[in-house]
Amino acid sequence: MDTITKLCSWYERQCVDDWHEEFGVKISTLDNPGWYLKVDLKGTALEGKDFPEFQTDRSDRDWATARRSGNTFEAFGGPNNLNEMIESFLAWAEE
Repeated sequence: MDTITKLCSWYERQCVDDWHEEFGVKISTLDNPGWYLKVDLKGTALEGKDFPEFQTDRSDRDWATARRSGNTFEAFGGPNNLNEMIESFLAWAEE
C-alpha cells in the first residue's frame, strides 16, 4: 500500500461521529518552496501519545521537520519531501 493510500485509510478510521466535520488532515505549500502537513489529533488514539520531534537538513531543498504541537501533528519539508513527512506521521501513528 502506498503512502497516500495509508494516510487515506488512517483518515477514514478517524471519521467516526462528527470528527471529520471539525478536525482533519491538511496539506499545503510553503513559500520557500516546500510542504506543510497538519493532522488534528484531538479525538484520536494519538491525542495523548508523545512524538519525538525530528529535523533533517540535507540541503536547501531537501529537508524535513516534524513535531507535535498541542493536539496537532505538524511537519514541514522541502518540495520533494512530502512523502517522507507523511511516512513519519504514519510510522508514529502505527506504532
